[in-house]
Amino acid sequence: MTVPKIIALAGSLRKNSFNQKLINEAARFALESGAEVEVIKLADLDLPIFDEDIEAQGTPVGAQLLKDKLRAADGILLASPEYNGSITAVLKNAIDWASRTEQGAVPAFRNKVTALYAASPGGLGGLRGLNHVRDILSGIGSLVLADQLAVPAIHTVLDESGKISDPVTADKVASLAQQLVSVASKLNK
Repeated sequence: MTVPKIIALAGSLRKNSFNQKLINEAARFALESGAEVEVIKLADLDLPIFDEDIEAQGTPVGAQLLKDKLRAADGILLASPEYNGSITAVLKNAIDWASRTEQGAVPAFRNKVTALYAASPGGLGGLRGLNHVRDILSGIGSLVLADQLAVPAIHTVLDESGKISDPVTADKVASLAQQLVSVASKLNK
């Protein structure tokens, strides 16, 4: 069986993002499940706001890197903060850049198994925004898992190092990551 390649990313630029910490944990669990995992930080990509005039001058380096990494992956672990009940602007912008195809290229999200996570200090854990992320990714060809996880009161389940200290939450995060690895492994045969 081929080892599935997984990309993990969070839709936040904030240095101490709860969603980045959550996706780091999901990535760790996917790695422990036998996947090859790479965590991408959107802040490192320096993506301009999507604009076809910019694209006409050539795809920015960060956008091309994101597209290439997604194309090479079998699955995606994605954590999305919820801003005003929806997806963050930075995540939508990254998706917009990555979804653009060059002549003869495979769309970056096409047939990628995706697991959705969200985290928030609030009581719903970012749940409302996940439906928007699901709609966008499904519309561009991603195979979004039916199960998803929103972690409320995230600040109460993380230790100082950013690891999940609550065993029930850790089991839920691990379970979804393991499901992604399992499905990606089966589709990658």
